[in-house]
Amino acid sequence: MTMTATTHRVREGKLARVAVGMARFTLTQPLGTLGLLFVLVMAAAALLADWAPYDPTAFDMSAMLAPPSREHWFGTDAFGRDIFTRVIYGARTALAIGFLSSLIGCTVGAILGVASAYFGGRIDLVIQRCVDILLSFPIIVLALVVVAMLGKRMVLGIDVNLVVAISLPIIPKVARVARAAALTIREMPYIDAARVAGFSHARIIFRHICPNIAAPYLIMFTAYIAQAILLEASLSFLGLGVTEPTPAWGLMLSGNAVEFYREAPWMILFPGLAITLAVFAFNLFGDSLRDWLDPKFKT
Repeated sequence: MTMTATTHRVREGKLARVAVGMARFTLTQPLGTLGLLFVLVMAAAALLADWAPYDPTAFDMSAMLAPPSREHWFGTDAFGRDIFTRVIYGARTALAIGFLSSLIGCTVGAILGVASAYFGGRIDLVIQRCVDILLSFPIIVLALVVVAMLGKRMVLGIDVNLVVAISLPIIPKVARVARAAALTIREMPYIDAARVAGFSHARIIFRHICPNIAAPYLIMFTAYIAQAILLEASLSFLGLGVTEPTPAWGLMLSGNAVEFYREAPWMILFPGLAITLAVFAFNLFGDSLRDWLDPKFKT
């Protein structure tokens, strides 16, 4: 009974600290809170997309280019498909690809950056020269080349090669930041103590260095979701990303939307607004998270 009561008190204490932290974040970072709320709304829309009022791929020629109304809140496209439903399903596509791309890019980049700082010497030289090569290419050009080379490979409804193409430009940027943070940590006394104790390089990197760069990692992970969403929309718009009939915001801006933008401006208005708000929300949340976690920005 005593152990159970103690466990409950520990859990209640942790929940209380989390609640206090969230309250302080809300009070000190109102713009970040606004961005987080929109991200949560977008995540809820993606999760509940199956309950949307219409089928996102069903054609209805009797409702072609219908303006916004009670039946179709965002109007319909040239095939009579409900744009509101497709925007909701597009949130699922954007979040899935954006989250996976940012997760892979930030994780690989963080590991490379920490390894580069920890080992130094030739390993550091080789990794940093590879990083320089990747950084020399514009992001969209690098992603276009990778997509064109790899083609499409669908796994669980997600184009794996598209995720790889979007992740690749993220890796060198994260590697640079992670290396800079790890260079300071590498000189700490507890790292020397771990070496003297005979710990393996992998244990020192993953148990002692990586946890100490968690704050910049979370900041970059959040910020690069926005970049991944924007890059996915750009590739889909150019015809190298998500393809029909999968609903995607960038894809909704291409094709017939370009032809009918005068007669049906809602075809490009609402998908474009969704992309803008999503990128803006993630950037707001990422900047506020940086201010919250970085001691240099705290007053």
